[in-house]
Amino acid sequence: MKAREHQLSTSVLVIGTGGSGLRAAIELAENGVDVIAVGKRPRMDAHTSLAAGGINAALATMDSADTWQQHAADTIKESYYLADPQTVEIVTRGAERGIRDLEHYGMGFAREDDGRISQRFFGAHTYRRTAFAGDYTGLEIQRALVGRARQLDLHILDTVYITRILVRDNVVFGAYGFDLEDGTRYLIHADAVILAAGGHTRIWRRTSSRRDENTGDAFRLAVDAGARIRDAELVQFHPSGLLEPENAAGTLVSEAARGEGGILTNAAGERFMARYDPERMELSTRDRVALAAYTEIREGRGTPNDGVWLDVSHLPRETIMTRLPRVYQALLELQMLDITESPIEIAPTAHYSMGGVWVRPEDHGTGVAGLYALGEAASGLHGANRLGGNSLIELLVYGRLVGRAAAAYSAGLDAQRRSPEAVAEARSEIDSLLAADGHENVRALQRAIRTTMTDHAGVVRDETGLRKGLAELDEIETRMGNVGVHPDIAGFADLAHAFDLKSAALAARATVESAIERRETRGCHNRSDYPDLDPSLQVNLVWSPNGIVREAIAPVPPEIADLIGEVSTVGKLVE
Repeated sequence: MKAREHQLSTSVLVIGTGGSGLRAAIELAENGVDVIAVGKRPRMDAHTSLAAGGINAALATMDSADTWQQHAADTIKESYYLADPQTVEIVTRGAERGIRDLEHYGMGFAREDDGRISQRFFGAHTYRRTAFAGDYTGLEIQRALVGRARQLDLHILDTVYITRILVRDNVVFGAYGFDLEDGTRYLIHADAVILAAGGHTRIWRRTSSRRDENTGDAFRLAVDAGARIRDAELVQFHPSGLLEPENAAGTLVSEAARGEGGILTNAAGERFMARYDPERMELSTRDRVALAAYTEIREGRGTPNDGVWLDVSHLPRETIMTRLPRVYQALLELQMLDITESPIEIAPTAHYSMGGVWVRPEDHGTGVAGLYALGEAASGLHGANRLGGNSLIELLVYGRLVGRAAAAYSAGLDAQRRSPEAVAEARSEIDSLLAADGHENVRALQRAIRTTMTDHAGVVRDETGLRKGLAELDEIETRMGNVGVHPDIAGFADLAHAFDLKSAALAARATVESAIERRETRGCHNRSDYPDLDPSLQVNLVWSPNGIVREAIAPVPPEIADLIGEVSTVGKLVE
């Protein structure tokens, strides 16, 4: 029986309904442009809602000397000079506008007694510039954006999985997908497409991403459309992810736990950070703490479950209940563990994709006409180490700019040429998977990829391990030709898992091949066989199925370069 297929048309299609996708869609709707936004999970359950710490802007509400130029300088230094200076300038200049937009949408920021937006220190910031809403900033941002979308009567399709961006002669004309609940196909014609489908951290065994998100969808969709991936190897590992239960492995324990005085110990009870950063101890940088914990585990001083201990039980109960309420509640729900009495078993966890789809800094165009990428799906801002709090402001600044760019592109078209062949290929891809009845289990192959990436492309890497990882990926990709896909009465999740597997395999290959090419240690990228920073590798690595190209980075403008210096860490949690 022929599958049901809805055909829709719009000026701009947004793929992803997290913070970046919704902000772009709102900009379009506010300017009277026809827009449809689609997400594979309900809009209030988007990944943005998990962000805890805060959102950066040089508002100078707490420290009057702060400026966008200093914010830019801090961002570039923390990126290990791999961030694109123009991208950094656009974000830091536009950050205050981003905060004001959120206020306009009704977001409730924490405030001082006199009404000023309160700002606190985040790691490696010269001044206090991180605005927040308790320890649930991302959730409040998502609520504000969903609320504004509702006011605008924005056309949002929840539970629609996009499988292919439709392209003719390097020009976008829409996308194809299916409904996760009933399998109904969607053919959406659009002048422009904005890709805001997140990162690829779910391809590691321990990750702060939840099941079925951040599997590399944006990587696959972009590459299949003719775009490229930049700095896939640059992935931030958070030092404190849970080990149990298995279905929640990698779930974050906020770094506020260390900031409030939490202590890290190994299985022997040693406070091991004294070996790695005796001055800052647990307040050291995110990448250094993750590397220290990884080293303790690898050298046999870890817990029986291959972790380390994070202990806050010595802190006053009132401090835990008022400053770490989400951590307290999460551990009770997940492990029935009372952190006021017992330590937490943690290990490093894949947390954030700092690389992503190659984009132009001015409008986040991808080089495929009419295709834009945004948020964690894109690259350019973070380099080799993301400055804490920058990812949320990036969504607001570029959401607005990309929405405007896509609207202008659509308005400038005199015609849109479509390709029946491209549509037929998208239909056939789904048909072929639905007919697949091989003996390989999609979920088992996803786990195999996560195991390969954890074993060979984790916190510390070397040439031998990476090449072994590539060989394992070759084998997994061969096995993928013999999968079985079996939708059932509960819906079409199994078909989605098959596409997730395709995405994960491509993202893993891009990451491993790029990690081999970056023969140095820089920021989050640790090569045990190349422990030093190599000045010749102060470049971006741009990956496609045809190979890797080294891309030069533009010089830093003098007004920003002059402000780059060492940032005091006294009394601060360094992220």
